[in-house]
Amino acid sequence: MKIAIEGCCHGELDKIYEILTKAEEREGIKIDLLLCCGDFQAVRNSDDMMCMAVPPKYRQIGGFHQYYSGAKKAPFLTIFVGGNHEATNHLWELSYGGWVAPNIYYMGNAGVVWYGGVRIGGLSGIFKAHHFHQAHFESPPYSEDTMRSAYHVRSCDIYRLKQLKGHLDIMVSHDWPLEACHYGNTEQLLRKKPHFRGEVETNTLGSPPAEELLRLLKPTYWFSAHLHVKYAALYHHDNGSITKFLALDKCLPNRRYLQILDIPSAPGPFKLERDKNWLAIVRLTEPSMHYTRSQWFPPSGGNMDMSSVLEDEEETVNNLFGRDFTVPLNFSQTVPLYDPHSRHSTYSGPTAQENPQTADLCHRLGISNPFKPAGFGMRVDQRPTNQKDLDGGVQGPSHTPAPPREEWANPNEIDLVEEDGPVTTPGEEGGASVCAAELCTNPDEIHIGSDLDGEEGGESSQKAVTNCTEPGTGLGTEPETGLEADPGTGLGT
Repeated sequence: MKIAIEGCCHGELDKIYEILTKAEEREGIKIDLLLCCGDFQAVRNSDDMMCMAVPPKYRQIGGFHQYYSGAKKAPFLTIFVGGNHEATNHLWELSYGGWVAPNIYYMGNAGVVWYGGVRIGGLSGIFKAHHFHQAHFESPPYSEDTMRSAYHVRSCDIYRLKQLKGHLDIMVSHDWPLEACHYGNTEQLLRKKPHFRGEVETNTLGSPPAEELLRLLKPTYWFSAHLHVKYAALYHHDNGSITKFLALDKCLPNRRYLQILDIPSAPGPFKLERDKNWLAIVRLTEPSMHYTRSQWFPPSGGNMDMSSVLEDEEETVNNLFGRDFTVPLNFSQTVPLYDPHSRHSTYSGPTAQENPQTADLCHRLGISNPFKPAGFGMRVDQRPTNQKDLDGGVQGPSHTPAPPREEWANPNEIDLVEEDGPVTTPGEEGGASVCAAELCTNPDEIHIGSDLDGEEGGESSQKAVTNCTEPGTGLGTEPETGLEADPGTGLGT
């Protein structure tokens, strides 16, 4: 299966799809799946645009609304996680995941799906210590503060992901896992982003919860974005397995934001399926969730082994879904389409919507839908008495939790910055060109290119090069054309 990976999208779907389509034509390949690592900006109309936490000059409608309206359709199945520049109100409707447009699927706050026998996990948002232990209390209409806090990773989602059983092939996040910067060519990273040095030296660059997941889940691949730089690393686990980490840049000319790789999969045709284990976890843990500003604590202080009860819960889920976990093609429009003549000078706040996809999933799971307007009665902690917590109540841990490590907060949260300039399309007027800095295609392996070797005349870290260019890893040098010319791959310049 050929999977394209994209960093920060920032609403540039047309450009991304055009470049990948040209790569298909030029290389004689077929891309089966596109994974986007956040800042997707699924903006449907002007109300959504005003819910996007960016400076006013960056509030642009982008191209997504044409895919939402049906004027255009994504040429490949596209799966994405949320970042810190999103249409917050839109993604809130689909917090358990769902179609934002035909052939474009959002992973939710956290989630796991299968595609062609490949198991893919996702975690949306970025880490902020002061919100990490709070529940998902935000809902439309947003204040300027809640518009931003809504995309901060929460401990309840990390707890759910930690319960996963079985191997995970791919993990997608917006934030980097903490310490990822130490497992690749760190010196080259600092030459590209010298302002990272303080956080690299104090080991505070990245997300501590994501690192916990990396160590626990040990996925084969981990893809991220957020820091607007291409960077690769190999993470060696204590059991001898290796996670190949790749971060990609934002969608701008002459930036490295696209990569194509080939990984083993089941024979086609492929279909998108929900993960039974994940559905069982959601169903089992939903009674312990609340949606207020109070801190959320895991059942039994997080020390409960859910393995035995999960087996029973998975069988229940099997019965509820008739053992068919195919994601239904049930996209529907829930807001008015974009009107170019409508203008919003100030944020007034759109009306919250209950998305039929979320309602249907919750109905099938036998749980109440917490992601609908407060007037419908489940946004506050008013769960039915028959929904019992795993340990008998919402009481939190038996011990007092340690306060969050404030040094975990990322003081250099990446925002849209002035030096990036406007988003423009390279190449000839009316079309995007396939630029070497934008796309590296190798359908047989993941090639990280010069991120693992010295460039700009500098000496590369011998330790990094030794660790990251091992035979058989597929990591190597990228020619200026952006096409790897490895023996046996059939690709040349």
